[in-house]
Order: sequence, then structure tokens, then C-alpha cells
Amino acid sequence: MSTLQERVLEIVEIAKQCPENLQPICFELLLRDHLGKVPPKPSGNGEIPPPSSEGAPDNAGAAGALPEEPEPAPGDIGKGQDDLADSDLHVKVRHFLQRNKRTLGEINNLFYKEHGRVLPLYDDLKTTRLAESQVRITLLQALHQAIQTGRFECEVEGIRNECNDRKCYDSSNWSNNFTNNAGLFDFDKFNKSITTIRLSEKGKAELAELIAELQ
Repeated sequence: MSTLQERVLEIVEIAKQCPENLQPICFELLLRDHLGKVPPKPSGNGEIPPPSSEGAPDNAGAAGALPEEPEPAPGDIGKGQDDLADSDLHVKVRHFLQRNKRTLGEINNLFYKEHGRVLPLYDDLKTTRLAESQVRITLLQALHQAIQTGRFECEVEGIRNECNDRKCYDSSNWSNNFTNNAGLFDFDKFNKSITTIRLSEKGKAELAELIAELQ
């Protein structure tokens, strides 16, 4: 048996020690490493031929170029994602749920956890009215913030961005929509100097009803 064949068999055995989904790439990397160390055979005239560019990766020779990361294996998709647990909720949100007879399960229909970050899960605001969409986005963003910090508040710019993303931004009535629903928030009249919106007790009650409606 040739030295190369013996080395390939050794590499096969080493690769088998890796997780099954990583065995092929482990074998490929070890084999490439070994072949890169094998000195080229002299040509017929006794000279060593220059290295061939055939089969080289596209970024070969680029200074500081890094190999592309392999795509996640099918079994890895979804890892790091999970439902929220009671311990993930700020104590003020737990009390809010108890007072308003809402449940953790209902929260998990609206948000989820990925690698420790709380992210929105809801897609449908269940309204086609621009003003109501603006208010509902405000309530849900305030809940998102409260889950993590206990503060039922959100940034005006974040609300504007989500309204734009959802194609429900009404620039002509933006301020009026907030002012007309001022009882839900911590101001009597909205103005451009307001950058953070906090929910009033009435706003929190409205949020509890919205949580139930979006189930």
C-alpha cells in the first residue's frame, strides 16, 4: 500500500471521530492539508513545475482572504431558538400579565427567543386602518421593551421604521394619530420634541386586550 493510501485511510479514521454532519468537511480539510504538504514530483527535465491554479478556490492568493464559512447543516437550523420562559420576563411584565389575566403562552405567540435575544414573532396586526396600525405597533414595541427592561416604552423612530416596513406610515396624520389616542400614553398632545413614548395605565389595559386579540 502506498504512503498516500495509508494517509488517506488515517484521515478517514480521524474524520469518523467528528460529529456525523461534520465528517465530510473534516475529511476534505484534512486531505487538503495533507496534499498541500506533499512536495511536487519533478518534471521530465528535472525541474519542479510551478503550482497549478486549477482547482484553487476563487479567493486563492488574495491577501488576508478567509475561506467561506460552510452553510449550517440541516440539523443545526433552528438551534438557539426557543419559547420565552417565566424567567425571561421582567418582574413588572409578570405582574402585568397576572393583573390582566394574560398568560406566558399568549406572549410566546407574539415573541420568541433566539440566542438570548427577544424577537417579535407576530406578522398580522389584524387591522387595515393606518391610525390603528400605528397605535398597535406602539403598544407591541412597548411590550417588547418591557419584557427585557420592565419599562413599557418605545422610541418614536422605531415606531416610524416599523410603520414604514409594514406600509402603514401615514405622514400626514402621524402626530394626530398619537394625539387622538393620548389617553394611552404619557402626554396630552404629541409634538416633535417627544422621542420616547410610555404607556399609561389605560395604555397597558389596551395592550392586554391587544395581546388577546392577536392570538
